[in-house]
Amino acid sequence: MRTSRKLSVALACPEGPWPHPDWPAPDDPYVERVVSLSPPPPFRVPDGVDVVVLRCAEPVDGLRELRADGVPVIVIGPDRDAETIVEVFRGGAGYLVEGDYCTCMLSSAVVGATIGHTYLSPAACAALREGARRASPEDTALERLRGRLSPRERQIMELLSTGLGAQEIGLRLRLSEKTVRNNLSNIYAKLDARGSTDAVLRWLGAAPVLRI
Repeated sequence: MRTSRKLSVALACPEGPWPHPDWPAPDDPYVERVVSLSPPPPFRVPDGVDVVVLRCAEPVDGLRELRADGVPVIVIGPDRDAETIVEVFRGGAGYLVEGDYCTCMLSSAVVGATIGHTYLSPAACAALREGARRASPEDTALERLRGRLSPRERQIMELLSTGLGAQEIGLRLRLSEKTVRNNLSNIYAKLDARGSTDAVLRWLGAAPVLRI
């Protein structure tokens, strides 16, 4: 994953100190500067910040109290329930479950956020899938929706739902980035999705399936 310049990150931790004093490392290839936002909320993000990392016990409420003004956000929280994760994801933020990520994953999420990727940690993806299964165990609408996609498009959606972008998906599948983007455009049309966030929610069964 490449970025043209090193990034400025704001950390918002209303309930306590940032738990990773070793992140970012002094020689981090992606992050140059970290600004700590002082509690109490609402947090206002200063100019020049590229990404906000919000660590809080109540992810949905914390996101509502953040005044990011279009700056991408990554939320770190303890909740593993599908409803919370969907609300955060629909709010345009990535979500990392506490204890379900490493600092390398955090760096990937930060860089990805600057180019429009909305990252979910593995436990967050699993929670969405399980929530959808429990909500409609006999419903075949999701499978019919997925059946619209070719085997290659299904591979791409599986990777997209883990937070990877077109470049990383291309590397995994040995495709050019342009080919991946063309496939994504076709996928969005087939899933009746407005973009990557909507497509992932539909693919994971966490959003209403339309026109099936």
